[in-house]
Amino acid sequence: MNILLSIDVVAKKSILLIGQATILAIKGFLGIFVPPFNLRLALREMDNFGTGSLLLVDIIALFTGMVMALQTIYGLRMYGAEMYVGSVVSLSLVRELGPVLSSIMVGARVGSGIAAEIGSMQVTEQIDAMRALGASPIKKLVTPKIFAAMITLPLLTVTADIIGIFGGMIIALFELEIDRTFYINSILTTITISDLLSGIGKTVFFGLLIAVIGCFFGLRTTGGTTGVGRSTTITVVTTSILILIFDFFLTKLFLIIF
Repeated sequence: MNILLSIDVVAKKSILLIGQATILAIKGFLGIFVPPFNLRLALREMDNFGTGSLLLVDIIALFTGMVMALQTIYGLRMYGAEMYVGSVVSLSLVRELGPVLSSIMVGARVGSGIAAEIGSMQVTEQIDAMRALGASPIKKLVTPKIFAAMITLPLLTVTADIIGIFGGMIIALFELEIDRTFYINSILTTITISDLLSGIGKTVFFGLLIAVIGCFFGLRTTGGTTGVGRSTTITVVTTSILILIFDFFLTKLFLIIF
């Protein structure tokens, strides 16, 4: 009986948190289309999301592409089809690994920073002071981050796809001595517009998810500096889990659409 009561309490709290986060996401997203527009804040957040994460994402993508190529060559060699390593690596990167790995890396780096920034403002009562002055914390803090994440994460994913495919090409050239032109042509004949739209489309949603989760747990921070650290940890874990969960449903959705 006690177990059932505990499950009931946890379920109610989870539903409440999901509802509150959804409301924050809707208000923050709609704020993009409601004046006034603060271009300076948006550009600053885009710089934080994009420029600050570019090197990290590209390094991860490069070695992911190289490892993918090594493993793919090993698997395809059993069937004498190792020449098509470029097709397998490019399709895997464009549809899945590029969007997911880029989002998880950005979520860990930027999402934790958002939670720490807003959490610090919350515990020092800067958020309350903002409300007292008649300013909207959502419009001022949440909306620019959502806008920046939804714009920059797809761009980061495109660069990650290119770098990852290049990493796979390096391995293919040295391991199999495949002609570079053949490798590139195999990619061009395999990747379609629907594959590109599927991968990039996911990252638009993942960007929204990263910004909302970071802002949500930041605004819920209590307990001083200890609470800020706790909110940061929860943000990273929650973001990573939800990206993987929603990736499944978005993949299924895009397979139906395309």
